[in-house]
Amino acid sequence: MAASVYSVEQVNSYIKNLFTQDFALRQIYVRGEISNCRYHTSGHIYFTLKDASGVLNAVMFRSQRPNLKIRLQDGMRIVAGGSINVYERDGRYQLYVQTAEADGVGVLYQQYEKLKQELEEMGMFAPEYKQEIPRFSRHIGVVTAPTGAAIRDILNITARRNPCVTLYLYPALVQGEMASASIANGISCLDEMGLDCIIVGRGGGSLEDLWAFNEEETAYAIFHAETPIISAVGHETDYTIADFVADLRAPTPSAAAELAVFDYAAYLNTLQVRKNQLDMAVKMQLERKRAVIDGYKRRLDLQDPVYQLEQKKQQLKSLKEKLVFTMESRMKEYRHRTELYIGKLEALSPLKKLSGGFAYVSDETGQPVQSASALDRGQVIRLQFGDGKVRARITDLEGETDHEGTEKSIH
Repeated sequence: MAASVYSVEQVNSYIKNLFTQDFALRQIYVRGEISNCRYHTSGHIYFTLKDASGVLNAVMFRSQRPNLKIRLQDGMRIVAGGSINVYERDGRYQLYVQTAEADGVGVLYQQYEKLKQELEEMGMFAPEYKQEIPRFSRHIGVVTAPTGAAIRDILNITARRNPCVTLYLYPALVQGEMASASIANGISCLDEMGLDCIIVGRGGGSLEDLWAFNEEETAYAIFHAETPIISAVGHETDYTIADFVADLRAPTPSAAAELAVFDYAAYLNTLQVRKNQLDMAVKMQLERKRAVIDGYKRRLDLQDPVYQLEQKKQQLKSLKEKLVFTMESRMKEYRHRTELYIGKLEALSPLKKLSGGFAYVSDETGQPVQSASALDRGQVIRLQFGDGKVRARITDLEGETDHEGTEKSIH
């Protein structure tokens, strides 16, 4: 066994110390073309610099980004300034970038910009040519590699959001010389099936990896398809010509599935909410209409001859009751008054006086005799007593004088 055995940590630490002591690596400028550029959620930027003979890993930390005047992207040629040191955990060295300036544009990036400009001038990016993605797609085509994260994500999201949706996969090449033709054939094949929409895409990668989606053949196939197409190429920061030509761009394949497949559970929930709102609206409308109808019915009832006749009957009955009550009251009053009058009349009645020893005196003709002086001897008079009548003849006249002044006495 060797005299000295070192741990991995010791070796990496020793190598890092060598890099640190090397004056040339403390501040160095490197020219190269950016590839695999990735803006991390932490704020750091990870990429590689490459040239014809090699690649160099690079990272720009978030604290250095204020010094960055350009947006880094694949295909750009830059001059990066910083230091080269060892990342001990992985045992690899990388360029820690502090500054970055454009140093021309890479060949692929030049081709990308040239084709993009040509297609834009032809109107292939114009909004008026964009088709709307159906809201309730049931049959969706997918042009991508049969293996990989893209198809797995699309399958998983589709199954979760709506198991009733059917996916039709065209297993295409998404990288390499034949990839563009394969993608174009896939689009044409699925377009003839009359599907609701088609997702075209793949996972992230370098500019070279995604180049098939920057080819003219792919762009023409997307533009001339009658089926609405969603482009879903790479990561959120990756833009390809396919994104500009497609009817809708999704930042990732997962996002494309979210856009294409409607959420069945959310849809049912929305339907239930709408149903409840509609039921409430109908109920309120029915109540308003019922109130209006009740008002009309009451008005009609008031005009109904039968109702009016019944009302008249009720009124007559009420009047009859009032009349009977009034008559009875009046009768009682009249009866009471009559009794009073009767009492008074009885007190003044001659018959009552006659029954008390008095008599009514009249002559033969029935004329009342009001004075003794009006009688003569021998004259017949009638006396009316309380219990009968008698005739009497006057024999004497007393108490008064006759015509010659002689006192008369009645006997």
